[in-house]
Amino acid sequence: MISLLEELKRKTYQANLELVRKNLVIYTWGNASGIDHSKGLVVIKPSGVAYDAMTWQDMVVVEADTGRVVEGSLRPSSDTPTHLELYKAYPEIGGVVHTHSVYATVFAQAGRDIPALGTTHADYFHGPIPCTRSLKETEAAETYEGNTGKVILETVSALNQPVLAVPGIIVKNHGPFTWGKDPEEAACHAAILEKVAEMAFKTLLLNQESCLPPFILEKHYRRKHGEHAYYGQEKQ
Repeated sequence: MISLLEELKRKTYQANLELVRKNLVIYTWGNASGIDHSKGLVVIKPSGVAYDAMTWQDMVVVEADTGRVVEGSLRPSSDTPTHLELYKAYPEIGGVVHTHSVYATVFAQAGRDIPALGTTHADYFHGPIPCTRSLKETEAAETYEGNTGKVILETVSALNQPVLAVPGIIVKNHGPFTWGKDPEEAACHAAILEKVAEMAFKTLLLNQESCLPPFILEKHYRRKHGEHAYYGQEKQ
């Protein structure tokens, strides 16, 4: 019988492979993690290990509170402290993904939010996808990855809405982070964030004045995620 931790390791492994399948990462650029909040354990990709050389057994288990490795012979992703900041702040988050996907990273390097320009964006993100501020020199020197997480939290809290309403962000000069109720959903959001970033980039080349009326954004988001959502089939 598969234990809950083994199941989480397998799901996290598959979420990492999904980043490859969706062309969101090359070489070792990125990572996915998942958490068992009841046990206080996080499963994450090992640092610097190529995706095609990895198995589900290579996933590293760390304590959510401390980052201490409790299972696995490899070092966890160097971005682990960033993931942990999100898990500690938001118990509704069950999976986190980080990539350097091209269009999302272009917006991050430009220091620009990804604007909500169409209904594709509005189906998943209740507003623009924000870009964080830059880390200060002291923050980068102190605990770079942990403070990256804190800058993400600072930006998310300023949105004044549930964390899953805008399930992704871009870190200035760095790249995108996304999250969801589990690793699979976090990976899905990473793919969607990249696609809407590409759409926004190309739209702004054609029309820099393009915008999405707020009532259309609200309608599309609520029909899929609102109290009276009607998109898709009823859950049994």
